Amino acid sequence: MLLGAIARIPAWTAYPDVWLITAAFAAGYAIAIVRLGPRFTVPGQRAVSPLQLTSFCLGLLAMEVAADWPVHPIAEQSTYSVHMVQHLVLSMVSPPLLLLGIPAWLLRWILGPPSRRFRVVRRLARFLPALVIFNIVIVLTHWPALVDASLQNGGLHFLLHSMIFVTSFIVWLPVLSPLPEIPRLAPPSRLAYLFLQSIVPTLPASFLTFGTSELYHFYAHKANIWGLTPLQDQQIAGLIMKIGAGILLWGVMAVTFFRWAADEERAQHPRARREFERELERTGL
Repeated sequence: MLLGAIARIPAWTAYPDVWLITAAFAAGYAIAIVRLGPRFTVPGQRAVSPLQLTSFCLGLLAMEVAADWPVHPIAEQSTYSVHMVQHLVLSMVSPPLLLLGIPAWLLRWILGPPSRRFRVVRRLARFLPALVIFNIVIVLTHWPALVDASLQNGGLHFLLHSMIFVTSFIVWLPVLSPLPEIPRLAPPSRLAYLFLQSIVPTLPASFLTFGTSELYHFYAHKANIWGLTPLQDQQIAGLIMKIGAGILLWGVMAVTFFRWAADEERAQHPRARREFERELERTGL
């Protein structure tokens, strides 16, 4: 296939809505730590740990980079593979980092158990509902007609990105929830859950990677920054979706497995010692 025309990186554009949302997250987090933290933690205890603070800041940074210049205009105007990277960051990088940065007392205050919103979140943040939500979001955000419409309608585009971002918190809660009221899945179930989540993107990724025609008419006649044809760009987007999502999810699976193995090994030591002592008593040694 011949290379396509190369698009220039769009001139700098201000995105005050993105800055406002990022600033609101940062300000809300800081105010909660300073004002609410002392009320919900014991004296002398930190409201947030250094790791939580770092995770939250990295999550905000990832969100800002994905939604601001130059990533956003490139994704929105010319290059679908960059659009795919944007979606991955907004679903599999920023939300889990933000969730890791939220202490249990703060999430409890946000959800306000036993409020209705808490009950709804708790019902959705279970194995099957969260898996279904992920499937629905994957289908909708890659449906050609909806993608083409969103790229020509700023409001719809913002709505789709908001849906990806918000529902990703539900999808990650069964794995990363800090609240005992919304417990994480047990390690075996968590591994099965993450494995199934890694399988879900395979179908749309296959259509993108092995397709012989452009699925998204909006990009069909656009020059992209890589100098590829629209079909090549689409195929690369499919590879990014499958490989990128797979690496992230299998990385979390690996961490989950090794932590589970370490916990099981630690739990075995006291048991083995007790059995050894009982054997000594039985034999009279």
